[in-house]
Amino acid sequence: MDKENKEGKLIGEVTHYFDKIKVAVVELDGPLSIGDTIRIIGGENTDFTQEIKSMEMEHEKIKKAKKGQAIGLGIKEKVREGYKVYKI
Repeated sequence: MDKENKEGKLIGEVTHYFDKIKVAVVELDGPLSIGDTIRIIGGENTDFTQEIKSMEMEHEKIKKAKKGQAIGLGIKEKVREGYKVYKI
C-alpha cells in the first residue's frame, strides 16, 4: 500500500530545526517544489499546513528538490526532529 492517505503523501522527515530563523531541515523521500503545499505532523499538538515559499540547499535558493536531498524550508511553526512532512 502506498503511503497516500488523508494527510497526503509522506515525502520527508524533519532532521533539524533552527529556532531563531524558523528553518527546518527536511530529508526528502520524494520531490518538492516552490508552490507545493505541505503538512507537518508530529508531537502532541503539531499539525499544520503551509505553502512552500522558499527552499534552500547548501545556502543556495532552489525551486525544486528531489528524493534523497536535504533541504532547508522556512516554517511558520516550531517543529522538532522526527516530525513527518507530507505533500498534499
